Amino acid sequence: MRRIVFLISLFFLPFYVPANNELPQDCPAWSSAQLTQETRQLTAQLAQWDKDYHQSGSSPVEDAVYDNLRQKQRLWLQCAGQSSEDAGVPVGVNDLYPHPVAHTGLNKLRDKQAVSGWMRGRKNLWVQPKVDGIAISLVYRHGQLAALLSRGDGAKGQNWTAKVPSIPSIPLKIPDTRPELVLQGELYLKMTGHQQSVAGGMNARSKVAGAMMRTTGTELLSHVGVFIWSWPNGPTTMTDHLGQLSLLGFPVVGQFTIPVHSVDDVDKWRQNWFTQPLPFATDGVVIRQEEEPAGKYWQNKPATWAVAWKYPPAKALTEVAGVSTTIGRSGKVTVILNLKPLRLDDKWVSKVNVGSISRFKQWDVIAGDQVAVSLAGQGIPRLDDVVWRVRERTESVLPDPESYGALSCFTPEPGCKQQFLSRLIWLSGPESLDMAGFGGATWQKLLEGVPLNSLTDWLGLNEDVMSAVPGIGIKQAKKLMAQIQLARNKSFRHWLSALGFPSFAVKFAGQQPSWNHLQEMTPQDWETAAGIGQKRTGQIADFIHHPQVMALTEALRQAKVPAFQ
Repeated sequence: MRRIVFLISLFFLPFYVPANNELPQDCPAWSSAQLTQETRQLTAQLAQWDKDYHQSGSSPVEDAVYDNLRQKQRLWLQCAGQSSEDAGVPVGVNDLYPHPVAHTGLNKLRDKQAVSGWMRGRKNLWVQPKVDGIAISLVYRHGQLAALLSRGDGAKGQNWTAKVPSIPSIPLKIPDTRPELVLQGELYLKMTGHQQSVAGGMNARSKVAGAMMRTTGTELLSHVGVFIWSWPNGPTTMTDHLGQLSLLGFPVVGQFTIPVHSVDDVDKWRQNWFTQPLPFATDGVVIRQEEEPAGKYWQNKPATWAVAWKYPPAKALTEVAGVSTTIGRSGKVTVILNLKPLRLDDKWVSKVNVGSISRFKQWDVIAGDQVAVSLAGQGIPRLDDVVWRVRERTESVLPDPESYGALSCFTPEPGCKQQFLSRLIWLSGPESLDMAGFGGATWQKLLEGVPLNSLTDWLGLNEDVMSAVPGIGIKQAKKLMAQIQLARNKSFRHWLSALGFPSFAVKFAGQQPSWNHLQEMTPQDWETAAGIGQKRTGQIADFIHHPQVMALTEALRQAKVPAFQ
């Protein structure tokens, strides 16, 4: 909510002061000096973005990024035991006007089950799209518009009445002459056929906010609509409520307020509004009761008669908790960011793959940085952006990628445990010996429970040794031993794949009569018989004649594995 109306709410919300020196659980593990330094840097950046907003309505960062960092700033201030005044008040929020009726907030429910629980026992429920815009109050007196106020902190807001002549969607006169009529709703950017699931929010909120905060006029205001979602002290039935709003000049809300009788009804409209074309951006749905208390009882805190169920975020922000690496069987080093867990769609994400070490260095990301993560194809987490970098930066200690390759780590020597484990997992996988039950967890137990000093040592295990390994037991040991016996008799091609023979030639090599025959083949033989180029024949020769590979094939011969006899 990167706009003044929400900035005001952030600065005027009651600020938590830790009691008895208690600190929030999410405080960063920094020294007092670093916490002060990082907070000052973030506060300065937020102040600059606020200034940009006031002066030009520009949008240097996305709404979600700003919201997250503003919340992070407030957390850090709490951790430092500072008051809300230390956040600094943005320019232009001093002239505040009281709302005739307080703006309530909305509790955000996490999932369908929570919505169902809230609906239980309630009657006369309606669902509306949660329009993604700026919350406002419209005040009419004797049929004339008297004020347009930003939501602010819910009790007071900015006076934007001067902007109304530029917004045709807001009538200056209404056919109702009561002394005072108050409406609450959302200013939104009018769109044509906007599909939230495809296009996202498109920063529609911030565009409207920028236009409302500029001191000069802007043509964009003519494209601003208004969605009235509350009429304090209005008609008691929703049907009358919607009908009279239409007569007053606010017809849009009636087109998008639907009666619901079950959580499945709500879910249907939520999915529909998420995927179908709409005239505005949305970020979820609102479920509300027809019955509401009188406006004099409304307070600037979440209402009890309405809740929100937001859409799954396409992108979410979180903090990098640490950096780790994995090393594959071919020696490829991959960098993993360990994240503070976040929920994307219906899954929890705690890690994201950022690729090679060189790619990781391009990202320039370390523990403590704030990152944006989304789900790519097939629900795979993807790093989209580093939205905030901590000032104090310490480079992560990473393995040297030059130390690893296709011919490294055939044994679990120091620095090789990851690649060695990856080789074992490949060896037992479907492209190789296809050993059911021998996944990464099983190999890890064996590595910790018995000495496996080569890729073939597992052939010498017996049931007693296997069952004594913590976490395996007698029943599983019998099954694993059966798989070992089956693996012994796998074909020459499967064994070559298991050892890591170059994949581009493993099919042809597996058709040859023996390992000895492969050792005797010259590069010219490979080029002539298999049609393999000079560079690749060199890779084959390097593999066949590598001392550790030769030791492995000799171990297989001594273990009387049929493919190597």
